[in-house]
Amino acid sequence: MRVTISRTDVGLSVYIHKKDLEEPIISVEHKNLWGGFILLKNGWRIALPDLSQNRRLPVTVDARRLSS
Repeated sequence: MRVTISRTDVGLSVYIHKKDLEEPIISVEHKNLWGGFILLKNGWRIALPDLSQNRRLPVTVDARRLSS
């Protein structure tokens, strides 16, 4: 699914295009964000692709939702 990760006033958030849903990121598997899993406030776990560590935000990527 296509997601856009952006920086907000309170931290990072994810916009999920297919669901027209924006949720804050509450935890990340790797401190560099890319290539690991993120946990959203609604409980969804999403796997992000490997990207350059100096990638600027906002960025739109293909991601996978993992079962909770």
